Amino acid sequence: EEHLVESGGGSVQPGGSLRLSCEASGFTFRTHTMMWLRQAPGKEIEWVSVINDGGGTTYYADSVKGRFTISRDNAKNTLYLQLNNLKTEDTAMYFCAKARRTTVPAIGAPDLDDFRSRGQGTQVTVSS
Repeated sequence: EEHLVESGGGSVQPGGSLRLSCEASGFTFRTHTMMWLRQAPGKEIEWVSVINDGGGTTYYADSVKGRFTISRDNAKNTLYLQLNNLKTEDTAMYFCAKARRTTVPAIGAPDLDDFRSRGQGTQVTVSS
């Protein structure tokens, strides 16, 4: 059975940093494109960043470009998201997700239907 378990969320002040982790199990992590998504209260879920299976190709939503960094350690079956210079509008539940097929690439306009397998999320709250 596939499992994705996020951790690392918390409450920080604007300008602060957090590092999210997502531990994967139950599937061959190194062969799947992975994604981070987030959902703020009352808003639709949105993609934040995507990374290909080897980690060499990444894309970011415009709202986080230059502030967030996605990475992965295939030896540890773990996906990461470094969040820097956090803003109040970054407050959301953050989820990691796996591509539903190994052939799903990392692209700049990903189809969220390809990333339905998600963890339970970790809460990030940015406030002063």
